[in-house]
Amino acid sequence: MTSPAVDPASEKQQATLATTGTGGSRTPVDPAGPAARRITGAVWAALGIVYVVWGSTYLGIRIVVETMPPFLSAGVRFVTAGLLLTGIIAWRQGPAALKVTRRQLGSAVLIGLLLILGGNGLVVLAETSIPSGLAALLISVVPAWVVLLKAASGQRPTAGGLAGVALGLVGLAVLTLPGLSGEVKVGGVVLVVVATLLWSVGSFSSARLPMPANPFTASAYEMIAGGLGGLSVAFVRGEQHGLDVTAISGRSWAALAYLIVFGSLIAFTAYAWLLQAAPLSLVATYAYVNPVVAVALGALVLGEALSWPIVLGGAIVVGGVCLIVSTERRT
Repeated sequence: MTSPAVDPASEKQQATLATTGTGGSRTPVDPAGPAARRITGAVWAALGIVYVVWGSTYLGIRIVVETMPPFLSAGVRFVTAGLLLTGIIAWRQGPAALKVTRRQLGSAVLIGLLLILGGNGLVVLAETSIPSGLAALLISVVPAWVVLLKAASGQRPTAGGLAGVALGLVGLAVLTLPGLSGEVKVGGVVLVVVATLLWSVGSFSSARLPMPANPFTASAYEMIAGGLGGLSVAFVRGEQHGLDVTAISGRSWAALAYLIVFGSLIAFTAYAWLLQAAPLSLVATYAYVNPVVAVALGALVLGEALSWPIVLGGAIVVGGVCLIVSTERRT
């Protein structure tokens, strides 16, 4: 899975990013394509941000939910990030960049609910009971679900893609063993698996719905919609009852601020820029680097145990994602 902060640009949005600068003006597209562009130090720096920051968001979520209610914290995070991104777009590109049709707004709201409320919200809830590293490894199976969704829609997957799906599902089965054996709460594992399905449906649908042409605008509306959905679920769950703001730890506040600024804004901006400046095959490597970063940080910072099902299952899933990314992205 991609970062739980924002949806990655869809194929249609990637084409838009290739022709739309940050100021909103159209710039020439390199006829040779991104693959022919030189990989500069700036590219590696931006890729490093996506690797580390998006990989660290799982740790950030785990620290946030130590003293904050899950859906309430997630809702505040995405509404704040969405409003900040809206302000940045209006400042850099002008208010006109935020204009969308009713159908485009409806599509953005639907995708935001699938990705932010369903995909990310369930992960936040799950991390109240399972390690952040395990959550990240479970989430990395998303590319396999997307391949299956494409196949169901009539798009023939590659042999490498199918092999990657098979490996991913085997790895997923191994990763569920800690829950089945009682080492972690099986309910948390199930929540993450459901989250991966919802995220996959949202990612798959975003390329087939009438989305806003500006991917930054689309992401802003998605985050606001998903964040409001999260706040609604929080109120239905009664997370506001008995909430003592003074009891929230300083490190939970710091983690929430980190997720808003770095996870939802800086890393996404770096990712969007990479889609214009770097080969897509290189950019796509974040899909199997993020889980490794998440597992390492969870073990180093929180002392999360690395049991053999997590290590073996994670390695199998990452291998499957490597196959999918290296073959499906070329088609």
